[in-house]
Amino acid sequence: MRLVALDVKGTGGQEREQEAVLEIALVPIVDWRPDPAAAFTTLLNPGRPIPRRSWIAPGLTDLALRSAPRLGDLHAALARRVNGNHVVGYDLTTQWPLLRRWCPHLAPAGLIDTLQLARMVDPTHRNNLPAVIRQLHLTGTVDELSVSLPGRALWDAMGAAALLGALAVPVLGPEVSVEELIAVAGASPDRRERRLMRTAAPVPISGVTAGSAPAHPGRERTRF
Repeated sequence: MRLVALDVKGTGGQEREQEAVLEIALVPIVDWRPDPAAAFTTLLNPGRPIPRRSWIAPGLTDLALRSAPRLGDLHAALARRVNGNHVVGYDLTTQWPLLRRWCPHLAPAGLIDTLQLARMVDPTHRNNLPAVIRQLHLTGTVDELSVSLPGRALWDAMGAAALLGALAVPVLGPEVSVEELIAVAGASPDRRERRLMRTAAPVPISGVTAGSAPAHPGRERTRF
């Protein structure tokens, strides 16, 4: 089954149904590793001024977004990368509803939330992706792959993809399958609520090999 990491940046959940999408990134995952050569990322013109807010990443300004494409112009490009694939992301249950609201035609095979995997390693994890990346000593790897900054869509999508490779084996064992990932870290594309984790005992984070990717002898490779 194909995997693709997703990250979406918006104007903020306090805008509720009016929240606009400002940036998106999609990164194919091949053999449990992000494939930067096939990554897709773009700024998006929301069609209205964007107020200055502390949670909006530097660079997502009115001036930068003015010449960007509209989200409606990218529906076909997004569908080619999303439909039929399993979408991987960090805290997807806050990102996916935003994207689905403006792109209801998107139909992934399923969602895999790496925040849930991170919480199986350390239940205290909140939604701070850069902190988890640092804890696993993956910051340099993600910086090199994304040529971007934390808080921007490409960096965060690369981070989610790198987390999947680093956490899948420690959490689920060397023969982990996509089906097992869905069982413990899956979320319905049609629901906002997280599915409860099904593993009670945390996995020691010291058992994670930073930057590693699981090997699956005899298995079909997972490709985008």
